[in-house]
Amino acid sequence: MEANTAPPKRRSLGSWALISAPYLWLLIFFLAPFLIVFKISLSEVAIAIPPYIPTFDLADGWQAFWDNLGALSLANYVWLTEDALYWKSYLSSVTIAAISTFLTLLIGYPIAYGMARSPRSIRPTLLMLVILPFWTSFLIRVYAWIGILKNEGLLNQLLLLLGVIDEPLVILNTNIAVYIGIVYSYLPFLVLPLYASLERLDGSLLEAAEDLGCPPWKAFWKITLPLSLPGVIAGCFLVFIPAVGEFVIPDLLGGSDTLMIGKTLWVEFFNNRDWPVSSAVAVILLMILVIPIVLFQNQQQKMSEADG
Repeated sequence: MEANTAPPKRRSLGSWALISAPYLWLLIFFLAPFLIVFKISLSEVAIAIPPYIPTFDLADGWQAFWDNLGALSLANYVWLTEDALYWKSYLSSVTIAAISTFLTLLIGYPIAYGMARSPRSIRPTLLMLVILPFWTSFLIRVYAWIGILKNEGLLNQLLLLLGVIDEPLVILNTNIAVYIGIVYSYLPFLVLPLYASLERLDGSLLEAAEDLGCPPWKAFWKITLPLSLPGVIAGCFLVFIPAVGEFVIPDLLGGSDTLMIGKTLWVEFFNNRDWPVSSAVAVILLMILVIPIVLFQNQQQKMSEADG
């Protein structure tokens, strides 16, 4: 029997175009803006339009860039480490985002599980109800919570009517209101990937566990939860990443004590007009989000290769 010595097939132009499309998208809409922001973060603030003095200008050519490479200053990044406001903002943002993601998971998992276990005939309707809030403006939905959570709002009126409380609760302009706003706004982002993961779950595994005498709660911990972890991880990332840099929710629902990096970035960029420092804040925020994701993906890939 002769060995197959046929040369490997070359990819067609259409295949290369299909493969390069997402990379081209990332290059144009992610890498290029990031490089612009990083370039501004190395500049000096100035009273001008735009309000910074570029350390280098790529229009002068790459040779000029390499000649001025030693003159690049990281003073803005050093400033972020010296001012406690910034690292406290980062720490507070990560804490609020982590707690909000955990609360969203506690609420979203039963919803996604109930949707996946419901009859197939009503699943499209339940799915439509989950994505229904996206049909309304995000800003309007956040403003609506002001009317619900304020002292004279609907929530306090209901609790007073039921006799649960004797005086209105102070919820608006607190971190509790921020948690409520984030959980409500980003709940669909966790339910949708989690539902997709649970919907593909093989029901015969649970039936086999039941036939072997496994209690339902134990079958959930041993079978359902481990098999749904990809959806849990994807949903948590979709909630945690935008929640860290959230600005609208803490600005409208939070108080003066609510410290998040999105508000700090807004103040530096629009009020103080310190574009170099605000750009440095944005670059570090991106690193905080991207590096753990890359490390996690590499760990997952190594585990997959080890299992294979």
